Parts: sequence; structure tokens; C-alpha cells
Amino acid sequence: MRICGVILSGGKSSRMGTTKAFLELDGKPAITHIADELKKTSQHVMVITNEPADYQFLGLELYRDRYTNMGPLAGIETAIYHIDADVYIFSACDMPYIHHDVYQHLMRSLNYNDAVIPIYNDRMHPLSGIYTKNVLPQIQMLLDNDQRKIRALFDHITVNYVSDYNGIPKHVLDKHFFNMNNPDQYEMAKQF
Repeated sequence: MRICGVILSGGKSSRMGTTKAFLELDGKPAITHIADELKKTSQHVMVITNEPADYQFLGLELYRDRYTNMGPLAGIETAIYHIDADVYIFSACDMPYIHHDVYQHLMRSLNYNDAVIPIYNDRMHPLSGIYTKNVLPQIQMLLDNDQRKIRALFDHITVNYVSDYNGIPKHVLDKHFFNMNNPDQYEMAKQF
């Protein structure tokens, strides 16, 4: 099975005031932590960004959104369009403490579904979900009709929603699903 890890780094970072992907944690940019962790579960790791020159230092394939200003759903579309894989593991660029054990658990939960979407602390996390290449035509149909919400996709595909993490420790899960959206959360991330 061909697995591609994808970092979505297309947001405006307006609440943070600076690009979240480059915030330093333990001496490295947050996005480097994410890339290193995705490499543990994927043969291929790529970044979706509309500022590719800023991300050259990663040494990864970089792609601009094919549908501009259409949000994360367009980032998912771009990844699946450009890289031929069976399964795509996603992470947002503001989730510096993702953990490969969580993704491996989600992969085992895929079965014959088109996607696995984690639910943690009663919140759905579509940007740290797993999608198969089968979802591409449905995403394109939504974007062509100016529908940008990722949740709208779930009405058109088969999804396994996972909320049981079979013994993965709570502290690993808390860190995996942690987002740095503002300066206070960045300060919290430094304490982990």
C-alpha cells in the first residue's frame, strides 16, 4: 500500500500573527517535527503551501493549491491530484506533536471506507484524518460548486469515525490533537 503524508500549510495564521509552521519548538520549526513524524508512517511526505519558496529548507515536494482561496479542502484535493498513492495521511501545520501511533491506529480502522476521521474530546478532526484516492472526484465536484466545507465531503463518501483509541495513552492523544492557533497556545506547546 502506497502511503503519502501531507502537511497542509496554507492558512493565513491571522490569530498567531506569524506563520505557525515556522514557530520554533525544541530548536526546530514546528513543521519539521510534523514532517519527521509523518515519515514514520509514509513512504512520501509533501507540503501544500502557496509560499513554496519559504519551505525549500524541508527538502520535501511542495505544491500550491490548484483551487485558490478555497481553504483546506483545496489542499486535500491538491495532494491527491499530484501524488499517486492509495492512502493520504494529513496533518495541519499547527499540530506539532502528532504521533505515528495515532495514525497507525487510524490506518487499521480504514477497512473499505474512503476516509477515517478521528473524533477526540467530542471534536471532529478532519485535518488529521486519512483519505483514500477515491475521494478526489467528490472533492473536485464540491470545489467546482464553490463548496469549501470539508464536512460536506462526508455526505458523498464512506467514512469511519474513530473515537476509540485502544490503549494509546491520553497524554499522547492530547498532544496529537493539540493545535497552536494563537500566541497563548504556542506558549502552551513550549511546555509540552
